[in-house]
Amino acid sequence: MYDRARIYVKAGDGGNGAITFRREKYVPRGGPDGGDGGQGGDVVLRVNPSENTLLRFQYLSRFVAENGGHGQKAKRHGKRAPDLVLDVPPGTVVRDDETGEVLADLTAAGDEFVAARGGRGGLGNQHFATPSRQAPRLAEKGEPGKERSLALELKLIADVGLVGYPNAGKSTLLAAMSAARPKIADYPFTTLEPNLGVVDSDGETFVLADIPGLIEGAAEGAGLGHEFLRHVERTRLLLHVLDGSGGLEGRDPLADFDTIEGELAAYGAGLAEKPRIVVVNKIDLPEARERLPDLRAALGARGLPVLAVSAATGEGVRELGREGRRRRAELPRPEPVAAEAASTGRPRRYTLDDAADERHYEVERLSRHHFRVEGVRIERLASMTDFANEEAAERFQKVLVASGIAAGLTAAGIADGDVVHLGDYELVWGEQEGEADRQRAAGRHRRRG
Repeated sequence: MYDRARIYVKAGDGGNGAITFRREKYVPRGGPDGGDGGQGGDVVLRVNPSENTLLRFQYLSRFVAENGGHGQKAKRHGKRAPDLVLDVPPGTVVRDDETGEVLADLTAAGDEFVAARGGRGGLGNQHFATPSRQAPRLAEKGEPGKERSLALELKLIADVGLVGYPNAGKSTLLAAMSAARPKIADYPFTTLEPNLGVVDSDGETFVLADIPGLIEGAAEGAGLGHEFLRHVERTRLLLHVLDGSGGLEGRDPLADFDTIEGELAAYGAGLAEKPRIVVVNKIDLPEARERLPDLRAALGARGLPVLAVSAATGEGVRELGREGRRRRAELPRPEPVAAEAASTGRPRRYTLDDAADERHYEVERLSRHHFRVEGVRIERLASMTDFANEEAAERFQKVLVASGIAAGLTAAGIADGDVVHLGDYELVWGEQEGEADRQRAAGRHRRRG
């Protein structure tokens, strides 16, 4: 099956800001002129109608965008890295692989999802010049690009779905109603993946999906189970196909109907409530034609419309297409999986809000000697600070004080030598000798891992 995949995506890191100074023959003290780093490339999933499976992700599952260029002298900025665009088929649902949360539902051509945002470029030393510090040897590192593991799941985009027991004749019916040419043979599970066909009924068209045959226990994964039931979720109307003849095994069509309906109800996702038409197939055979009145009576008593067809000879197929077109037009489109995916008639672009409030932070005491600080802005600053550079470390310490984080840690009971966990970094709390205000701040810094 090529309708599920797991991938790892990593956006490009931002380029480093440059530490350079203007040096010209008659300008001995030209001042700092280090340029900014360029932004790293995003990883973007984009709907391409030419794609119809997730096959490409079975063989390549790790995708890393390019890093931004580093800043250069003479205030020249680094180059912004291009986005890494991955084509996916319509109907791709994107989930966080760890939590299962739906991040995007990509249904229309051109829909995009920014799966990982590129890191910001670091500022060059030109930005840190002040009247009291006219030659700063300080610049920011590029921000690391976001990374995450994603689970991709393809759910077919079809108006009408064919469901039924294996070998009920669904593939033959799809071929009779449309130009699709699915694999057809006289044994169960001929269809091992869903097929789509476009039905033209009196000049109007709709998309019909042949969902591979279900068996008892499909909702729990028996047979091909969950691999196919999810493809029914997007359909507006179901055509439940019965083998009116009972097949070579002499099966009871009504019992088969109850079995499949039970599986649809057990699976959930609103499948049991979807409108349906019962299609009694193979009425060209005497056994089917003989059973037809009893099936009409039994199913009609349940309020279900019944149409009789022969996919092999074409009898009743045109009428079925007209009825499917009529019922489909009366039914609303299913809501996308993602709540924010309301259709606007234009391609949608999904992004993750990684920084709803950049100034917000939280201080938490983990144990006697370990504390954690969480906050978008301060974590970004930590990742972009070169702690080996004395001026950069001093700047970071001042931000801790100005933002109130240092006071928050003091209130939480931090002492010299305690460890502060901040993003991917650990800060050993200490008292810096030689500072004018002797601020309590981060004395030593190390990157975890």
